[in-house]
Amino acid sequence: MVHVVLDAMGGDNAPGEIIKGALGALDASPSVKITLCGKSEDIKAQLEGKTYPADRLLIEDASEVISTEEAPVMAIRRKKDSSIVKGMTLVKNKEADAFVSAGSSGAILVGGQLIVGRIRGVERPPLAPLIPSTTERGVSLLIDCGANVDARSSHLVQFAKMGSIYMEHVLGVKNPRVAIVNIGAEEEKGNMLVKETFPLLKNCPDINFIGSIEAREIPNGGADVIVCEAFVGNVILKMYEGVGKMILSTIKGALMSSTRGKVGGLLIKPSLKDVMKTFDATEYGGAPLLGLNGLVVKVHGNATEKEIANAIRQCETFKEQNISQRIADKIIIKDE
Repeated sequence: MVHVVLDAMGGDNAPGEIIKGALGALDASPSVKITLCGKSEDIKAQLEGKTYPADRLLIEDASEVISTEEAPVMAIRRKKDSSIVKGMTLVKNKEADAFVSAGSSGAILVGGQLIVGRIRGVERPPLAPLIPSTTERGVSLLIDCGANVDARSSHLVQFAKMGSIYMEHVLGVKNPRVAIVNIGAEEEKGNMLVKETFPLLKNCPDINFIGSIEAREIPNGGADVIVCEAFVGNVILKMYEGVGKMILSTIKGALMSSTRGKVGGLLIKPSLKDVMKTFDATEYGGAPLLGLNGLVVKVHGNATEKEIANAIRQCETFKEQNISQRIADKIIIKDE
């Protein structure tokens, strides 16, 4: 049984979509147990009239909510009865395996480190979302996308190791190809951080490092694990999302502009649905915060039930493959 704590109060669509996602995940898998953490009266109101396995759906009352406008560190320290703090505390105390939230990104990142805690030897935990690509699995792992905007070279090496473990054991990619984001393929190119990190990755025996990757090669499946610091990673992620929406909107506009286009649209509709599914972020679940003593997953702030359900399934695989322990075994612990 995999026990997942859901932040029922986090995100634009809480608690309704969060709870719908929880119920969908319970229906899909008999091996999942879920605790909804938040204002119990609001949660119970959403559950009224719905059928669910009561032995696998629990409620943890939390009277406070951390908003996106609050300073993350201060909010984590002051709001001890918030859904984020109480939910992560359950993971810290080994009463649950994972915590999933669509709430404040800053509070989730801070809470992950201060409450759940880093695996010994991990310098910085990165956020690692899956993004669409033409690789065999149809996705690549972008690491880091938002947790460490001022990373050092040693951090990026650890990101590469953790990303390789995740892709191999969660996605089933054998010997995943690792590349560092750069402005050219040549080893001598890049800013100071890339130049310092490149030789370290090149000489790292734990990964399959293939060199630099330019941004245009990321969608083309140039690598399975894309390594960068969070500023670059977040720009890549947001550009991906924007271009995906623009392409789909443009195609839809072209098809609806004439009778011929509408007829053609009906003929290609099944194929078009597959294309749209590729760019749908909800298909991939959330972004795990790797390197912690328990699993913390951040989903989009506007997450719907589909993304929540997929994130819960993601937690199942993470637990089954014992990813945290695999990461601990790979990270070299420095002598104090």
